[in-house]
Amino acid sequence: MVLKGGKKMEVKLLGVTNEEYIKNQVQICAAAGKLSRMTGTVFDAYTSMSDYEKALKFIKMVIGMGHTSTIDHDYMVFALSGVTPVVEQTIIAERFSSFTIKSRREVDFSCVGFYTPDFHTEDGSISPDNELLKEKYNEYMQSLFDSYEYFVSSGITKEDARFVLPYSYHSEIIMGLDGTSLARMISLLTKTKYSKITELKELGESLKKISETRAPYIDTVVDKEPKVLESETEQILKDLGITKEYDLLDEPILLSHTDNLDETIFINALARISGKSVHDAKLMYDKLIKNNEELKAKLMKSIFNEVNHEDLRQVNMRFQFAVPYAILTHFTRHRRLSLSIPDFVPNNDLLKYTTPPKIKQNDGLNQKYEEIFRKNKEIWEEFKSYNIKEEDLVYFTLSGNTINIIINFDGEAFRWICRLRECTKAQWCIRNIVTKMHELIDEVSTYYSANLGPDCVTKHICGEGKESCGRLKLILKKEGLNNEKR
Repeated sequence: MVLKGGKKMEVKLLGVTNEEYIKNQVQICAAAGKLSRMTGTVFDAYTSMSDYEKALKFIKMVIGMGHTSTIDHDYMVFALSGVTPVVEQTIIAERFSSFTIKSRREVDFSCVGFYTPDFHTEDGSISPDNELLKEKYNEYMQSLFDSYEYFVSSGITKEDARFVLPYSYHSEIIMGLDGTSLARMISLLTKTKYSKITELKELGESLKKISETRAPYIDTVVDKEPKVLESETEQILKDLGITKEYDLLDEPILLSHTDNLDETIFINALARISGKSVHDAKLMYDKLIKNNEELKAKLMKSIFNEVNHEDLRQVNMRFQFAVPYAILTHFTRHRRLSLSIPDFVPNNDLLKYTTPPKIKQNDGLNQKYEEIFRKNKEIWEEFKSYNIKEEDLVYFTLSGNTINIIINFDGEAFRWICRLRECTKAQWCIRNIVTKMHELIDEVSTYYSANLGPDCVTKHICGEGKESCGRLKLILKKEGLNNEKR
């Protein structure tokens, strides 16, 4: 099948969008704003805002005073079709919304199509060579999808073959967000550095147009936000001669962590349950628990079995590691962590990439894979020679290109990612990274670290059903247990 670039982005609301529903959402948000300013019940507040025009005017007044929490009660779900991973990773990394994305591990992406930008020069005007460049671009992008097909047909799994896919491929997203998050998204995509990437600006403008009818209070938030197209921080560092370079890490690094990690968790549990101060809880810990290894192991296991895991949230650990773009989304979709990701612009070092082991083991496939990345760099440089701005060249990033990222976890977030990503069913790259991070925590923790890992290891259960790898059976056999009712 011949792929065609240039498909237009589609942004649509899902669910009920009729006039009555919209008016009711405005009434709900207005009631939330009214509730904090009146005597009476929540029902009185809701009834008092039954007049649509009155309710909308009231919301805008409250928002204008800086109280945007009222529009948190209006929730919208959007379908984004024909967008690229550039959109995908921007909205995910910024923590705008909840989202579901088509899996590149499971779905054949050979025929999804790709985005073709207009090519602008550094002054912002469309290049006089735009049509020629678009023709070259489409032909080249097609060759990358052909390479993807070749790897799949050669026995390489889709999750590994995707490493050669360019960041122009079409992604499909269902995205849910409240009114406050929608306003923030529109502002960032249309009034900050993100707007320099045409596709991101188009998304922001599409959302703004939809909001004129669906969420008519949004303009009150968006319009008062200033345009900030240049980062002051980046400019300060640029003046110091600091430029973007890539020195990829070979292994994850533990940058920092809570001192006395295990002890902090134990003392917090004591303070929470006893109601005493942390100081007094520390005295209790020193007297009753500190020197009892068996008790500490039992207590930590019970803390992990708590429903809310609030004691685990009192500790933190911060890592830096290199990750291919193909795997970046696996980390960014975890909402319980904070992360720092280099911008797409200036462009990344296109010769820094990760090679899947099964490709590296095959001399012929490995040679082809390396040639793809070398050629990609050459094509990028050719387009750059036409004075094309880098924001239009982000689509030459390949999914196998690799960057350093920084992630901060609290103890619960790290428990969660170890639970999911140390599973043998997890993608190999993220599994390797998370396993190595776990090993680093082993060096600074005894009892917390001992309770980390997939459910089969920590709880002797498996949620994969028929898709189970069989590891649980081996664990139970080794420990002399049976698998009944598991």
